[in-house]
Amino acid sequence: MKLDAADTGGKRPVTTVGVVGLGLLGSAVASRLRGAGHAVVGYDIVPACLEQLAALGGTPAKSGAEVARATEVVCTLLPSLAAVEEAILGADGVAAGAHPGQTICQMSTISPALTERLAGETGARGLTFLDCPISGTSGMVARGNGVIFVGGDRSTYERWRPLLESILPSAVHIGTVGQAMLLKLVANLLVALNSASAAEALAMATRGGLDPAAVLEVLKTGAATSRMLDVRGPMMVQGEFPAQMKLDLFMKDLHLIQEAAGAVGARLPLTDVAERLYAAAQSAGHGAEDLAVVITELQDRRSGAGRPRGEMH
Repeated sequence: MKLDAADTGGKRPVTTVGVVGLGLLGSAVASRLRGAGHAVVGYDIVPACLEQLAALGGTPAKSGAEVARATEVVCTLLPSLAAVEEAILGADGVAAGAHPGQTICQMSTISPALTERLAGETGARGLTFLDCPISGTSGMVARGNGVIFVGGDRSTYERWRPLLESILPSAVHIGTVGQAMLLKLVANLLVALNSASAAEALAMATRGGLDPAAVLEVLKTGAATSRMLDVRGPMMVQGEFPAQMKLDLFMKDLHLIQEAAGAVGARLPLTDVAERLYAAAQSAGHGAEDLAVVITELQDRRSGAGRPRGEMH
């Protein structure tokens, strides 16, 4: 379905895009698409997410199948492997309502193995599939920062590249289906380690009597800087952790990283240690907060923020 130029203020015709999963990242993607002038039809099991989509000028739908019937291409952004599989292959999922040749851009972080299986099963139904995980927090995506890794048929990528670049200016073809997802897990491995190391550094500096806000600004200008120091350092200094990536969801990613490493025979000693820190923060009740909350595992709860907890086990 295309919109007339008159419907878009004289601009060129735009695409009608489906978005299934309107949580933090899905909502950011929908907002980027609307900002680029595309029509968006979306579905989520949470009514408030549908209301937010309507406020953006999008059209809420009642199922993934209904989204597919109304759109040219469907993006899925969901929190778990089971949710992705149900949303695409379920009785009322995207594939059930899709028309021949329709493209599914699977943007959730899942396993390379499930990615390959979804591509095979949707291909058997006459659909096309792109492996399109996003590297970037929801806040970064809302601002147009980050990158989309793309795996799949090159011609399909070229067809949808302008649309993907309307979400994020960088949408890079990596290789075959599954390879983009593997790279996303590699990227999240660095997110995990860089965030944990930022937490450790800031906790140590504060324990030594330094002003953490001043330390953060100085570190960001030198060789020790990292993107996670920019994104999550301020949360750690302020002791407030509004979710850009919920720790509960990131634990799923960490376990996918470990699983994928096992599949390819890679050793991850640093990641294994970091996973235990994040798991401890989750067990302490911080699962709904941003993964920057890992710093609490390096602080003394008796003395407040920035104080080390002591020996970690």
